[in-house]
Formats: sequence, C-alpha cells, structure tokens
Amino acid sequence: MASVLNTVSSVILSNTNANRIRSRPVLEPISVSFTRRRLKIRATETDANEAVKSQAPDKAPAASGSNFNQLLGIKGAAQETNKWKIRLQLTKPVTWPPLVWGVVCGAAASGNFHWNLEDVAKSIVCMMMSGPCLTGYTQTLNDWYDREIDAINEPYRPIPSGAISENEVITQIWVLLLGGLGLAGILDVWAGHDFPIVFYLALGGSLLSYIYSAPPLKLKQNGWIGNFALGASYISLPWYDIGYPMCYCPC
Repeated sequence: MASVLNTVSSVILSNTNANRIRSRPVLEPISVSFTRRRLKIRATETDANEAVKSQAPDKAPAASGSNFNQLLGIKGAAQETNKWKIRLQLTKPVTWPPLVWGVVCGAAASGNFHWNLEDVAKSIVCMMMSGPCLTGYTQTLNDWYDREIDAINEPYRPIPSGAISENEVITQIWVLLLGGLGLAGILDVWAGHDFPIVFYLALGGSLLSYIYSAPPLKLKQNGWIGNFALGASYISLPWYDIGYPMCYCPC
C-alpha cells in the first residue's frame, strides 16, 4: 500500500513539475511581446504629437481675416497688398487712444485750458505728435525688433511675410520719429517757451521707447522695468506734454 501511494505521489509531482515547466515558455513570450507592442504604440503617439506641435501657420486665414482689424493693427487682420494700409497697420492705431486721452487729461488738469481756437489747435497738434507719430514710431520699431520671433509665431505679419521691405520699414521709423520731434519743436515755439521742454519730453519718450524694444536693454523682457517704461510713455509723458508746458500759467 505504501509503495502504491509513493508511486501515485511521484506521478502527481512529476505531472505538476511538467506543467510548471511547460507553462513558463508560454507566459514569457506573451509578456515580452505585450510590452514591446505597448512601447511601440507610445512611440508612435509621441511622434504624432510632436508633428502636430511643430506645425505653424504660414499665412493668415483668408476666410476669417478682417479689413477693419487690419486697419487697426490687431490680430485677425486680412492679408493686404496696399503699402499705405500696411504702413498704417504697423503703427497700430488701436494703441493711439491712451495717448490722446493723456493729452485731454493733461489739458483738463492744468486748469488753464480754454475752449478757444488756439488752445484746441495746440491740443490737436499734441495729439498728432503723441498718437500717430511717436506711438506709430514705437509700434513700428517694436515690430522691427520682433521680426525674427514673428517669423516663427506669426509669419503672416507684414514684416516677416515680406509684404513690406526692410528699407521701407526703416524709412517709416525715421519719418515718424522726426515728424513727432518736429511737431514737439513747433509746439515749443508756438507756446513761447524759453526752454524747449516739449521737445525734450518727446525726445526722452522716444529714447525710452527705443530701449523698451531694442537690444541690448530691451526693457520689455523685464516685468517691473518694462511696465514702468510702458506706463511712462503711454500716460505720463502725453499728460505733461500738454498739461504743464502748454497750459500751465505760473501766475
């Protein structure tokens, strides 16, 4: 009886070991094959994602482009071939109102503004100096120094797209700067200033605008200093240009 039990137990153990030995080569290839297949799928998804991210628009969407946005110089502008419209777009007219408002506030704060033809004319000339000329100079200059970044992020903009040549952009920068400084000098003569304070305020604001956009300083890359420079150029200088020099009466 004992010999029979030993025989049976030996047979069971041998069958168990045989099953274990047989099961090993079956399970291992499945796990390896499954792992490799999963890794291949992930690699394919990663490559697909990278391909999607690397795609950049090479032109503005013609269907959604707006002529009104183009004239204001904001995103969503239609593609334009007219050089004068492109020049206007570079000056970004949408950014002029804060400067014009600064002139109005400065005139009101002076306490010496009168609704006569001369004071209104001086204010209008000051608005032209602060808005279209010097703000236009600042915005065109900013686009000029951002042209390499725009060539990657927004290649359809006027400068990186080649809609306007580099020489034309540089000419526009100088014309707007000299035009704004010229109007500042005229305002000093018109107001009878012994010291050309409007001219020097305009010159200082133009220099501040330059170092805001241009290397090596490029103040807009620094949050605190860049915001201070922006606030001074857009609000403080237009205020003082008309508020103190043009309307203040030291009596």
